[in-house]
Amino acid sequence: MHATLPRLETSDFPAIRRNRLETLQINVGYRCNQSCVHCHVNAGPTRTEEMDRRTALDVLAFLKTSGVKLLDITGGAPELNPHFRFLVRSARDLDVRVMDRCNLTILEQPGQEDLVQFLTDHEVEIVASLPCYLEKNVDAQRGKGVFDTSIRCLQLLNRFGYGQRGSGLTLNLVYNPQGALLPPAQPDLERDYRQHLGDEFGIVFNQLFVVTNMPIQRFGSMLISKGEFEQYMNLLKNAYQAENLQSVMCRSLLSVDWRGYVYDCDFNQMLGLPLYWKNRPRTHIAQLVGADLTDNPITVKNHCYGCTAGQGSSCGGALG
Repeated sequence: MHATLPRLETSDFPAIRRNRLETLQINVGYRCNQSCVHCHVNAGPTRTEEMDRRTALDVLAFLKTSGVKLLDITGGAPELNPHFRFLVRSARDLDVRVMDRCNLTILEQPGQEDLVQFLTDHEVEIVASLPCYLEKNVDAQRGKGVFDTSIRCLQLLNRFGYGQRGSGLTLNLVYNPQGALLPPAQPDLERDYRQHLGDEFGIVFNQLFVVTNMPIQRFGSMLISKGEFEQYMNLLKNAYQAENLQSVMCRSLLSVDWRGYVYDCDFNQMLGLPLYWKNRPRTHIAQLVGADLTDNPITVKNHCYGCTAGQGSSCGGALG
């Protein structure tokens, strides 16, 4: 795989600082039952990295003192981590909302037969990957048969109440572009998703998150292989919108890797760019218990243009 950080190091991206912390995002491991083309984590079935129980306890200790009200759990397929359910139960006991970044197909994996019931019982918010509402595009990006499985899993979630009005069970979908281009306007695409999924499959959901592909890891390496990396970076830079700086996720989110080390965002985590804190080369979540990160400088490189281009992009979709 081609390294992307050397192409991102020289940067003129504006300096920014943190606001009040609202979300703790933890990557509990890179093991996944899929290997998607756009995956900025480079997750897959052969990856073995996963968060252990000691680190999970460190995360929970931080949650108790931080005032954070949302635990965002990602991977890989986070549900494959043996401590996933322990983290969910413990966070809910602390009255912290939990978000599961689910690839949908995990719901049909052996050993996960009771997963939907577990998520329902703990009112876990689901953010589900569905990079298009057309079978051809989804299978091209995520593998043959993934679309059909995803549709069955969405219908299953709907039967349990997810996405249904008044249920209190949130089901959001995530769209990623098919290649080196900016995503379309989120409201327009959400309307198309609702109509097609509703008419064809009877599926309902709460919101669609439109996310820009980041020029790092697997997607960035693919751009380099095709000779399109600089062209894509120019696209992001030319679409830069200064007003998006006020809403970028790194201002209010803290990212933790499977070992417990801390970053300003998930993308910085994948590039190995640690949180700047007290001149340490890297900081563990256990060292931040009781700390206030407000106004701490955020580590930025050229990939940050991916979050500020056009309508903006974050883990919660478009910014504007």
